[in-house]
Amino acid sequence: MGVINYNITAADKERFDQDGYWISPKLLDDETIERLRGAHERIWKKDYDGSGMPLHDFNLSDNPFALRKFDNGWWINDEVCSVVTDPNLGQMAAELLNEDEIRLWHDQVIYKPGTSGQETNSGNVGWHQDYAYWRSSSTPNMVTVWIALQDTDLNNGGMMTILGSHKWGAVKGSDTFFEQDMTMLKQRFANRDWVEEPCILKAGQASFHHALTFHGSATNFTDQPRLSVVAHLMPGDTSYKEGRARHDNVRLLGPRPQFGQKFDNEFFPLLYSK
Repeated sequence: MGVINYNITAADKERFDQDGYWISPKLLDDETIERLRGAHERIWKKDYDGSGMPLHDFNLSDNPFALRKFDNGWWINDEVCSVVTDPNLGQMAAELLNEDEIRLWHDQVIYKPGTSGQETNSGNVGWHQDYAYWRSSSTPNMVTVWIALQDTDLNNGGMMTILGSHKWGAVKGSDTFFEQDMTMLKQRFANRDWVEEPCILKAGQASFHHALTFHGSATNFTDQPRLSVVAHLMPGDTSYKEGRARHDNVRLLGPRPQFGQKFDNEFFPLLYSK
């Protein structure tokens, strides 16, 4: 089990640099995909591996169409851990970001319920930049690896990106993951060239998008949930930056984190070093 080795090409790098995201070939074999789908079922039932505690508690919403998101699944599930800490994932991220080392910032296990054709925004992920939540880290040169566990397109709530939006820099107020009115958010942020492109993936493919790339996703109209495992990756020398923006990961530096302290302890495993 693990991520299939793939060497980033010059064309891959050019696409990532130009558009702010790149879609990989299939990185997981069918057996690994099924094991990760099983991991989803166990996580939502609070059936955890090992004796460690999750980063946060999770209770299912009374709304059957609500999005489920679990952070740092690698702490409590062996299958998730195996994939999000895989050295091959780290090497691809290093090549795309032009970095010598890559560490795991954190992961996410995301479940978007199917509505069987019902129109609802309960499972929407609003247009946002990931770095808006990560401004306690010293660099925006980070990447999110969104791995599809089934064929994914707009019909089942696939992700959309805004081409080239990583070149806009950190946009104020872009911490809008949980704001589900996509039209309203577009009106707020689309004062630049706003070109939406769907991330159409086969099961086992991944979208690598830059931490400044605007992205979001709408309703899953099918009768099956849309499942994914997500790895957020950072350069190996990323450190704590003081400021108003905080993230739960800062607590993992200890009770009194210091400005410039590196995120380099056991909570942030090293995936790749050149």
